[in-house]
Amino acid sequence: MGHDHQHATGRVLAISLAATVLFVVIELLTGVWSGSLALISDAGHNFTDALALLLAMFGVWLQSKPSDETKTYGYHRGGVLAAFVNALALVLLSGYLLWESYERLRSPQAVNESAMIVVAGLGLALNAGILLGLRRAHTHDLNIRAASIHMMGDALGSVAIIIGAIGIRYTGWLAVDPVLSILISVLIIWTAVDIIRDSLNILLEGLPKGMQLQNVVGAIKGVPGVLDVHDVHIWSLGSTAHALSCHARIPDVPPSESWCILKGINDMLAARFHISHTTIQFEHEHCGVAEGPCCIQPVARAHAHEHQHAH
Repeated sequence: MGHDHQHATGRVLAISLAATVLFVVIELLTGVWSGSLALISDAGHNFTDALALLLAMFGVWLQSKPSDETKTYGYHRGGVLAAFVNALALVLLSGYLLWESYERLRSPQAVNESAMIVVAGLGLALNAGILLGLRRAHTHDLNIRAASIHMMGDALGSVAIIIGAIGIRYTGWLAVDPVLSILISVLIIWTAVDIIRDSLNILLEGLPKGMQLQNVVGAIKGVPGVLDVHDVHIWSLGSTAHALSCHARIPDVPPSESWCILKGINDMLAARFHISHTTIQFEHEHCGVAEGPCCIQPVARAHAHEHQHAH
């Protein structure tokens, strides 16, 4: 993420955090006054959104820090870790809301439909605005994606609450409120699991999402001068930064020619797979480490061999 993107994203997150905290207070008070579990549940979810936005801001700040002597790759995974914690918190909160909804189904309570509609309408406008701002700021960062999913879940939850309140008004079926809370919780879990899976894949240094190992290997073999490639490892430093290491077998050529092969591999990896960090070890055709002992003799042994021939 570039510096301008980080600055814009940080500003959007700060404004979104302030607006979300204000709305949580309004929604919670209205939910208690109206007796709506759906509003109270949504207020709880919005509170975790405030924490998620705060965590996302911390992740953006971490990612902006340059590399140093101890973090030689920088702090790319700070945002990934923030996304993982955010998604895990969503799953735990949703489990609690499912239990509360079950209890409310057993003992339905009257609600104030008008209050539900007004507050949910405000929530819809707020979350839609935040979601739009985050998507404009940056769309490929996993940390921002996790925060965006929080907002999307809230926006859909607000729509469900409005529809449910209208349903209660015209049908009188009080179970609509806890049923909506269950649907919101299931939606949150469904979206959070995807973030958990993606962030864990990065933290465990798995193959970047959407990338096929055989495709990368085949592309490297297709670079002029590359005879074979093995010991290929690909992983992600963060949401968008990928790295690769491999052993490539090439003909016995001078360093000036092998440099051209290396440039060809790096240019191809950057253009086709967005891999910008590479460690490539060349093995010359007549001296492949993987095939057997290297034909180049150690200095001491070579001197001894020459000494024997001299005698």
